[in-house]
Amino acid sequence: MSSVSKGDRKASLDAASWLFNVVTSVGIILVNKALMATYGFSFATTLTGLHFATTTLLTFILKSLGYIQTSHLPFSDIIKFVLFANFSIVGMNVSLMWNSVGFYQIAKLSMIPVSCFLEVVLDNVRYSRDTKLSIVLVLLGVAVCTVTDVSVNTKGFVAAVIAVWSTALQQYYVHFLQRKYSIGSFNLLGHTAPAQAASLLLVGPFLDYFLTGKRVDAYDYGFTSTLFIILSCTIAVGTNLSQFICIGRFTAVTFQVLGHMKTILVLILGFIFFGKEGLNLHVVLGMIVAIAGMIWYGNASSKPGGKERRSFSLPKTQDYSAVPVSSEPDTKE
Repeated sequence: MSSVSKGDRKASLDAASWLFNVVTSVGIILVNKALMATYGFSFATTLTGLHFATTTLLTFILKSLGYIQTSHLPFSDIIKFVLFANFSIVGMNVSLMWNSVGFYQIAKLSMIPVSCFLEVVLDNVRYSRDTKLSIVLVLLGVAVCTVTDVSVNTKGFVAAVIAVWSTALQQYYVHFLQRKYSIGSFNLLGHTAPAQAASLLLVGPFLDYFLTGKRVDAYDYGFTSTLFIILSCTIAVGTNLSQFICIGRFTAVTFQVLGHMKTILVLILGFIFFGKEGLNLHVVLGMIVAIAGMIWYGNASSKPGGKERRSFSLPKTQDYSAVPVSSEPDTKE
């Protein structure tokens, strides 16, 4: 009976974690779309720096109130994580500028096979045939939904490669650090967010000027646009935390595969709130194929042998976890 209760509790926590991530991720995409399209705030890198500054402030307050326990993370690991994360953010912004939207979407889709490669090489994970096929089905469905015109140049291709690998490494490292040091999501954010905020706020204005030709300090900060910036920063705290929780409870590959559910939701909500332009039969079919692939992946990876780590273990230090991270085998997806 206790094992059944434990399984039910774990399933409930997994579902709640994923719902938290979906709601905050879709919410911040819609808010940022309104902020940039309607109010002309096109300073994406600086805005991300503000997101991490807000996250840093919240973790500092919670730590001072005793809600987050003191934990240790080596400085070298923090530096590596911040480098991966910042190259991911900058690479994605530059890739979107230098490539077509279609190639940008292809680059995002390629993060799944790259994440699979990292898990196979670094964690000795093995996937069943059904799990591999379900991933292919998800990629196919999302590609049909999102990939239209495809054009690329040399510098755009280099930016996309940097963005894809740095993003995959950053997400892998989230799971790795939580397992290795037994620290929770808020603890990890408390260690990494200050460095990310400082570096992005330092580099962001210059990079945004390079990408847009506009200065962030010259922007006309009206009352409504400022409210949207504050709202974006507030939601971003939940987005950052939920990403760390989900990758900690699952893996980077599962986070990427199921993460495309957010792509489908954003498309649907975009058609509802911003007009039905671009909605056609092949987009609807792509959505259906992608959702079917996600359901198949969930079933295939949860079966014995669907996705398993072989002869691999990580050294763990004292448990300072503020948010529970599952230590069960990777059949949990």
